Amino acid sequence: MEKKKVILAYSGGLDTSVAIRWIQEKYEMDVIALGIDLGTDKDLKPAEEKALKIGAIKSMTIEAKEEFINSFIFPSLQAGALYEKVYPLATALGRPLIAKILVETAEAEGATAVAHGCTGKGNDQVRFDVAIHTLNPSLQIIAPLREWNMTRNDAIEYAQQNGIPVEVTKKSPYSIDENLWGRSIECGVLEDPWTEPPEEVYKWTNETKKTPDTPTYVEIGFERGIPVSINGKARDGLSLIQELNQIAGENGVGRIDHLENRVVGIKSREIYESPAAIVLFKAHHALEELTMTKDALRFKDLVSTQYSDIVYSGLWFSTFQQDLTAYVLSTQRFVTGTVRLRLFKSNGTVVGRKSPFSLYTHSLATYDKGDTFEHDAATGFIKIFGLATKTQAQVQQNAAKGEKQG
Repeated sequence: MEKKKVILAYSGGLDTSVAIRWIQEKYEMDVIALGIDLGTDKDLKPAEEKALKIGAIKSMTIEAKEEFINSFIFPSLQAGALYEKVYPLATALGRPLIAKILVETAEAEGATAVAHGCTGKGNDQVRFDVAIHTLNPSLQIIAPLREWNMTRNDAIEYAQQNGIPVEVTKKSPYSIDENLWGRSIECGVLEDPWTEPPEEVYKWTNETKKTPDTPTYVEIGFERGIPVSINGKARDGLSLIQELNQIAGENGVGRIDHLENRVVGIKSREIYESPAAIVLFKAHHALEELTMTKDALRFKDLVSTQYSDIVYSGLWFSTFQQDLTAYVLSTQRFVTGTVRLRLFKSNGTVVGRKSPFSLYTHSLATYDKGDTFEHDAATGFIKIFGLATKTQAQVQQNAAKGEKQG
């Protein structure tokens, strides 16, 4: 009798490497290892070969960088989606795309189940499970680390006992996720929020003392909220993000130390590196300030918060997300122009912005010659603007004084 097949989201790391052997033992299923390239410095071919050596019946890698950029990264940038105003959602954005590809591969390979290497206390289990069952409720979901309740050390010991090669050790137990939009690092000494992150956890960004001693200026061009050029030269999404990761990282821009609130109700200390994302979010927001009205900006901020919560919580394929996306796209119609930033000693600062749709009018803003603001209109405006406050003071505050005297 032919064994049932399961598609495992495979990274080549500790958790998913252990999962291959564990699924075979526990479920007696054939494992197909699926690597998904969302943009990483690593050569993914060794991971494919490693999965086969551990026992997978098939191993493959699917290229998904372009889809990740155009369907996930740039929409979140347009939305201004920073979880708790800090985290650019690099890992969280990748999970729904991985889930989508897992489901598509399971259907193509005739598999009855999919599997992932998430623990029972993390966010990713929620993101994967909700997305998978939204796209295909009939698929079984297997989560070895959650079901066995493995600790990090348990997984390392299981790997050693079963001859599974892994790079992680008990002395360096960091859990790292990486894609084009950023790196996340957790575990080990980072679990103490009082401990400063050791320099060894950073890969994409220079520490301040090793950054250039002169500022680097970069100009980013946008069309309808999407970045399209660097320093006047057109770039596709992939090359633009890669170039900004390098430029900003060299200047020490992009480090995040965040104590965040997980979906499962606990607080977690997370370290992130997102050089391109940090620069692009700053530039994008500066252009919105130039091209959107006050009320639109303030309401967009509420939408951004809700949007980031949706992404973080794994509800990407919800109708609510689609509705918010429709609103976001409408807000981006005039977010076109160029923003100049100064990168220096771990800081990225917006120092210039321009747009053909700018709502900034020099003749109204200037205090010098050429001022066209109607100063005489201010007196009448102030009387009407302050009328409600004046009336309340005369009626209610005087009444309150009478009560005190009585």
